[in-house]
Amino acid sequence: MTFSSESIINQTRNWIQQVVIGLNFCPFAAKPFKDNTIHFQVIHLANAKLVLEEFIKECNRLENDNNTETSIIILADGFNDFYSYLDLVSLVEKLLKKEGFEGIYQIASFHPKYLFAKSNENDPSNYTNRSPFPMLHILREDLLEAAIKKHKNVDLIPTTNIAKANELGVFYFKSMEF
Repeated sequence: MTFSSESIINQTRNWIQQVVIGLNFCPFAAKPFKDNTIHFQVIHLANAKLVLEEFIKECNRLENDNNTETSIIILADGFNDFYSYLDLVSLVEKLLKKEGFEGIYQIASFHPKYLFAKSNENDPSNYTNRSPFPMLHILREDLLEAAIKKHKNVDLIPTTNIAKANELGVFYFKSMEF
């Protein structure tokens, strides 16, 4: 089923609001969401070449737009296989370095079938990084570092998230609608 870009962005925004912010999986997400400083870019019929081209365009757009705090590239069609997606993330990280954006931006990865190493498909902890669509989240490192400095226990975030996901269980996440 093909969705419009507007529908895809709305589903992604709902996921951010309900899961990322609502469950406090990322304590830094609420401000840019509330301030509307997140740019959403949808790519239909995604392939590696197109995603890499659009990724660099998005980095360059961020370079010229200080009002946008962060960008999310949503892969509407394509990269449904998690391992193919991980290969793409690896290519994006290499391109980030090659184009001189290492240390300026970093990538956070989210996928509907996200699977942490040594976990199984039904491990609730995977839902801390499961999203409605495969996506690449481009973060400004300077803003991330500033947010981390203000947070008391940043090292506890993953542990707290896993505990929360385990407490809620797989059924809770599978029943969510975005």
